[in-house]
Amino acid sequence: MYDIIGDIHGRADELESLLLKLGYEKHNSAYRHPERKVIFVGDFIDGVGQHRKTVDICRSMVEEKAALAVMGNHEFNAICYSIPDGSGDFLRPHNQKNIRDHSEFIAELPFQSSVHQEAINWFKTLPLFLDLGELRIVHAVWHHPSFPVVVPYLDANNCLASDAYAQASDKSHALYYAIEYLLKGIELELPRGLSFKDKKGNPRTAARIRWWDEQATHWSNATIGTGQAELPNSPLPEQSYRYTDTVPLFVGHYWMREQPRPLSDHVACVDYSVARPGGRLVAYRWSGEQKLIQDNFIWIDRNQ
Repeated sequence: MYDIIGDIHGRADELESLLLKLGYEKHNSAYRHPERKVIFVGDFIDGVGQHRKTVDICRSMVEEKAALAVMGNHEFNAICYSIPDGSGDFLRPHNQKNIRDHSEFIAELPFQSSVHQEAINWFKTLPLFLDLGELRIVHAVWHHPSFPVVVPYLDANNCLASDAYAQASDKSHALYYAIEYLLKGIELELPRGLSFKDKKGNPRTAARIRWWDEQATHWSNATIGTGQAELPNSPLPEQSYRYTDTVPLFVGHYWMREQPRPLSDHVACVDYSVARPGGRLVAYRWSGEQKLIQDNFIWIDRNQ
């Protein structure tokens, strides 16, 4: 039986409050439950919060077998930000945008310090996905076509091999796109001439797609995070991906803001924007059901 907890982004106080609300108690170095385990969906870092404390709580629970976890795109980005590219920069370039994106994490765990390297080393031990038979966990999307691409680069625990991060950062390599799908979601190029600004004000010409929603077949009802952009009522490309399996799937990543509820009978997102004012840290209390239930969501509102 598992409690699946969404993106934390350094909000350690909310994490501790949620664990206590779920009935976990701290014994020695880790929070534990007598009958259940946590599964973290990734994105432990980046945002205004307590990054070191967050990593310590989650890492201790994983190492003490009180929790499982998968890698989020923010952990992947932090790893690549730390790996030299051989030409004087890093696999994730240290440009103005990326420096800003990682600033809170680096401020608390200074770049290349021992505590920073320790966190990076732990991030590398996080699997890209978990398939537990009766349920599945991945940060952004269970993208069936990407699994044959990534599997040759994984170890026995579904962790990305240390020497594969260069290929995973190379836009000319198939591994790059497979990682993009699993950790960052399905994005499709908008019709010619259309664009929008994302949550950080960056202009975008590709949009994330509601891949879990069989009714989301047109640009006007299928995108996520496009704000007030007016999109046409024209069909998506025919190859748009859908998750149609009946195995329950839990994801994070999507910055939901409304009342927590399943995205479909078999898909639930547990990321409810705790990194933003007014957000929530959300868990889904799973006890073996195949059809997901709204009443099984439990949350803590963000401390202001």
